[in-house]
Amino acid sequence: MNVLFALATGVMFGMGVFQLLRRDLIKAAMGFYILFAAINLLFLAVGAYDGTAPAYVDASNQPDGQPSDPLVQALILTAIVISFGSYALLLGFIAASSRRFKTVDSNELDHLKG
Repeated sequence: MNVLFALATGVMFGMGVFQLLRRDLIKAAMGFYILFAAINLLFLAVGAYDGTAPAYVDASNQPDGQPSDPLVQALILTAIVISFGSYALLLGFIAASSRRFKTVDSNELDHLKG
């Protein structure tokens, strides 16, 4: 299962970085969101001990005496909330710039140069 998490996280990071390097701002925003999902998957993969015990189960009831880490659930929930907020802000910036400059191509946005 750890190999599956590692492969999925690596592929998602690669797809996210590839999309971030595109010139289309919408595709770059999609890459940003794929990176957020990869980070959440990384938190999940790193925080699970064996994947059999949920975090709310008492450790004395487990055969090995060790439950999953509840801190990971809190980190993932916080990361999801932050990612939604920053993604909404990014989409708002893209919508405002596309209305103002009539394009979503980052090469054609030379009005942003100082």
